[in-house]
Amino acid sequence: MTEFRYANVEREMKMYGFDRMVKSTCRGCHGGCGVYVYVKDGKVAKIQGDPDHPINHGTLCSKGLAAAEIAYHPDRLLYPVKRVGPKGSGRWERITWDEALDTIADRINNYREKYGPESIVFGYGTGRENEAVIYRIANLLGSPNVLTAGHFCYGPRICTSIITCGTNPIIDYENGPKCIIMWGNNVTISNPDCYKGEPFSVALSRGAKLIVVDPRLTRPAARADIWLQLRPGTDAALALGMLNVIVNEKLYDKEFVENYTFGWDEFVKRVNEYPLEKVEKITWVPKEKIQAAARLFATTRPGAIQWGVAIEQQINCADNDRLLMFLMGLTGNIDAQGGQVLYKTPPIVNVGQFGAHAMLPREQAAKRLGGDRFRLAARFAIINPKSVWDAIIEEKPYPVKMLFFISSNPVVTRDNAKEVYKALEKVEFMAVADFFITPTAELADIVLPAATWLEMDYIGDFWKRHGYILARRKVVQIGECRSDHEMLNDLAHRIGQGQFWWDSFEGGLDYILEPMGMKWRDFKEMDYVRGEVRYKKYKEFGFSTPTRKFELYSTTLEKMGYDPLPQHREVPESPVSTPELNKEYPYILITGARQPGFFHTENRQVKWLRGLHRDPIVQIHPDTAAKEGIKEGDWVVIESPRGKIKQRAALFPGIDPRVVAAQHGWWFPEKKESNHGWDESNVNILTDNAYEGCDPAIGATNIRALLCKIYPYKDGGLK
Repeated sequence: MTEFRYANVEREMKMYGFDRMVKSTCRGCHGGCGVYVYVKDGKVAKIQGDPDHPINHGTLCSKGLAAAEIAYHPDRLLYPVKRVGPKGSGRWERITWDEALDTIADRINNYREKYGPESIVFGYGTGRENEAVIYRIANLLGSPNVLTAGHFCYGPRICTSIITCGTNPIIDYENGPKCIIMWGNNVTISNPDCYKGEPFSVALSRGAKLIVVDPRLTRPAARADIWLQLRPGTDAALALGMLNVIVNEKLYDKEFVENYTFGWDEFVKRVNEYPLEKVEKITWVPKEKIQAAARLFATTRPGAIQWGVAIEQQINCADNDRLLMFLMGLTGNIDAQGGQVLYKTPPIVNVGQFGAHAMLPREQAAKRLGGDRFRLAARFAIINPKSVWDAIIEEKPYPVKMLFFISSNPVVTRDNAKEVYKALEKVEFMAVADFFITPTAELADIVLPAATWLEMDYIGDFWKRHGYILARRKVVQIGECRSDHEMLNDLAHRIGQGQFWWDSFEGGLDYILEPMGMKWRDFKEMDYVRGEVRYKKYKEFGFSTPTRKFELYSTTLEKMGYDPLPQHREVPESPVSTPELNKEYPYILITGARQPGFFHTENRQVKWLRGLHRDPIVQIHPDTAAKEGIKEGDWVVIESPRGKIKQRAALFPGIDPRVVAAQHGWWFPEKKESNHGWDESNVNILTDNAYEGCDPAIGATNIRALLCKIYPYKDGGLK
């Protein structure tokens, strides 16, 4: 079969006059998809999926297909620039890489000497697999402050899985789960970390039962055997209700419970605080449906849970993650073939080791912003963004003077966007590395041209938990763009860290592969390496937790002063927690639904992707639209206690009339005169970031369920 496919490649190269084909690994979104990249006259001419690749099996999403258009876009930043006017003026001057990095290094050295290394904050967004180098430069500098999306995206899954069962449990689609719960996720569109939509779709085609937990009727929900349309923000109560059924009907794996769990008796008491009548009232889900879903999942093995960030971007973040792991474990599906596996990566220098976390002095780690409040997050080097904005605006607990953002656009992606904008306007110095001048980059002093995945060598997915490392091979050089790894490697030499870095970053790749006795030049001749796959390892070794058991009662959280058992907390704004506010803002607003062509704030410059989603959309039930005088396609105002934005109405019967759903990540690259319209349709104008509304352990901001009003837009309606 492989020979046949390569014959097709050769035939295609001759037919279209391609000069060469390079096998690589896409990172247009969460990464991992194998690709063929065809080159003609020194430029990328075509990209297609690699049918022999174990991650995507030849499939490729629209973001991967559009990678060349992003790389060669006429607005692409191709060389370093410095701002020559006031912040937000849009006036830039070309400079050399030496001037750019020397200026950044001088600022780092100056602030480190005057205010301490903690006054310098590095940051990244969803990342381009750059987290290891960013943490490395920060930790070696002595700054404990790396601002990521980790407080409410994927990071909580890692934190909570480590303290519960040792590592993040990943679905074994390869061996055919018979029942899948899709919870707060739509893998067919989002292709999230460690997953692609194709294996999920194949599992359904082969007859797997499907339970979907979602406030909206998504395509998977329409295909589900059971759809649990819960009230937004009540996931913990729903999971506790399902566990109540599993415990009291004795549907759990008795051998697993008796031999491999810790805290069973206390856990049962907590579960019994959530009878189905109570859970139905909290969640709006009929108790009969909760019971049916629990029975189906517990009795159809192997089973697995496809989860996503929707359950993490709320006040119950850590407990939501733990409860879903409890559902996996108690039904006998943890580290089970066709269930949820605790995969092993190949023997490499892992992200934590490469990131030099052990080299951050203890006294500096103690200065981590927000670490005294969000103690589980601090243990995993995660900080809550508001603590950074406070340190800039109020200079408490100490001043932050410099920001360096890589692959991040916090003006649009972080909650309470007005406060974010205020902080970035005030900070003394900011550098940004990105593909384009974004609303965040407009506030920077220096912007560096970042390379896309087509322009770098790297070890793809080496930070993930699915057990693979993948070869990402450089295909082309475009302008003066450089990978994040290369630019930070050079910067490190300028700030006195040279002994811990390399002459070129190929040395860093060799360092990662060193435990395998391999160098990059060897690995790039391969497509991937997979770690050893074994099941039920806990029967031999136990779990990598303090008790060596699957912890239902978390000894780690108990020592930190948190409730060791999960619970349901009402979200900060809801008909239950703020009934008076609900009278003025009568609808529950959910945010964050994914669109196929966009990756958070990215890709709105690409003509054909933008053509699929020209305008931001808010979904409204037809009854709600009629009540508010709104018609299909109208621009409408969505207003919360924090502000107003506008989006286009899409009438959608697959949502509760009490709920509206707005899209996130919106800015307008074409509106250069108004900082790209960052505040017109940006849903984070509406969200809150008050500490009191965050998850108490991990600091996740509650952005997925808040209160709003909605009405027709008139000119000037956002004033």
